[in-house]
Amino acid sequence: MVRHWAINGRFLSQPTTGVQRYAREIVCSLDALIAEGAPLTRGLEIRLHCPPDSSDIPLNCVEQVEVGNTGGHLWEQTQLATSLHGSGLLSLCNTGPLLPRKHIVCIHDANVWNAPQSYSLRFRASYKALLSCLGKTACNISTVSNFSLGELVRRGIVPAQKAFVAPNGHEHVLRWKPEHSTATRLAASRDTIVLIGSAAPHKNVDLILGMADRLGEAGLRIAVVGMSGSHIFKRGSARAEAGNIHWLGRISDDELAALLMDSLCLAFPSLTEGFGLPIVEAMALDCPVVASERASLPEVCQNAALYAAADNPQAWFDRFMGLRNSKVVRQQLAAKGKARASAYSWRASALRYLQAMAVADGIDTEAKVVRLRELT
Repeated sequence: MVRHWAINGRFLSQPTTGVQRYAREIVCSLDALIAEGAPLTRGLEIRLHCPPDSSDIPLNCVEQVEVGNTGGHLWEQTQLATSLHGSGLLSLCNTGPLLPRKHIVCIHDANVWNAPQSYSLRFRASYKALLSCLGKTACNISTVSNFSLGELVRRGIVPAQKAFVAPNGHEHVLRWKPEHSTATRLAASRDTIVLIGSAAPHKNVDLILGMADRLGEAGLRIAVVGMSGSHIFKRGSARAEAGNIHWLGRISDDELAALLMDSLCLAFPSLTEGFGLPIVEAMALDCPVVASERASLPEVCQNAALYAAADNPQAWFDRFMGLRNSKVVRQQLAAKGKARASAYSWRASALRYLQAMAVADGIDTEAKVVRLRELT
């Protein structure tokens, strides 16, 4: 029996953030598992349905096809939905068409509920409506952490019995080739704190940037990735002009790898996160992590990070100074981080999707569970 599935390829027409990286890595891992003839892939045919002007993705067994003549939500709800012809559908980036019933959707977080201040009223309203409907119409909902699963169930977005966790992985970092640009080379040092910048309030970057003067007096610097200048920083912008802040803007993966490997730590002060992929990326590169104690971060990091309260600058300062002043602490944290990162695997999550797809097709997967575990 041939089983037909499609993957929602809208992510290939969008800028790459952690959500789009998740989709790309899951698709590539599914492609590799099909090529290997892994259990639950026999007789499985998958096509990646993309809107016009999408980027290409290197695949061997999954066929990438262009569908329709528009894009965005309109393409997803109309042209993608009508292209399925009875195939199952896998949507990996929060959104998807409402019509298909054999549909597995990954909702990464409940941030439109947990951090409404980070989104416009229009965006909040549309996402709340769409995610709530998908929770009812899709046959399964996946998410990236137990914390996110709990939030989605608690808020009534999805029944617990049809939800599962398929976390982010770390293997993509192993493909990065650390190489500095002039800017990252100047910013990187054992006195540099790396901050993934975002103006979204729930990212809480003002906490670290607001400490710039004090950190500078202690000889510490801040390298901000993803934000190109203090004009984006909405609060405390005077402090954001501090001379010890390096505004790096968007940099390549290879540059980010070099920066993390040659810096003191990654600071991750978020108030809420579905997962926190930059943490795992830093850990995989032997970069110590200082994280807030909120949301999914303790689940993801466990004992492989230092924690500081998201509203306590003194605690963050103490963690930074402790790292800077102890080579032993840095080495221990790097080793724990490496081990923790290796626990997160794109391959394992792709296998979890294969199992969910098989169940949706009415296949009894119990006899193959042992073999699936061996492959992970």
